[in-house]
Amino acid sequence: MAESTPYRTPLTIPFGDVDSAGIVYYPRYAHYFHLAMERFFAEAVQRRYPDCINEDHLGLPTVRLEVDYRRPLRYGDEAEIEVQLERVGGSSVIWRFRIIGAHGAVCTEARVVTVALDLDCFEKVSIPEWLRQRLEPHVVEEAVGGFRGVR
Repeated sequence: MAESTPYRTPLTIPFGDVDSAGIVYYPRYAHYFHLAMERFFAEAVQRRYPDCINEDHLGLPTVRLEVDYRRPLRYGDEAEIEVQLERVGGSSVIWRFRIIGAHGAVCTEARVVTVALDLDCFEKVSIPEWLRQRLEPHVVEEAVGGFRGVR
């Protein structure tokens, strides 16, 4: 499997995502991963995720989420979300995300499993060939940058 450069997208922590301890409230990370996935679709897959949902009637809902919180993020912090694919299966995609702080420190690592879903009947389906062809170049065996991943 070829190594590819990880897709990265910027993230600035907004005020509304911070809890009374002054750090990002943990459920917000799932939202960040989804935002990164949508941006990945638009830029790397070359198809907007809303178009997959509204025109293709294809969704990729999360069915499993594992997160390691390594360093806190605070209001105003600048970071990047790194996206890599661990596997493209028959109907599932395993995503790996890292949130990297401004000084290069890994703040959060996650492994997310999504399953292709026909939104007309809410049944699991095979990943369409057009999507598989666009996702597979982003699959890596060992992630660039030393991402250990959650197992």
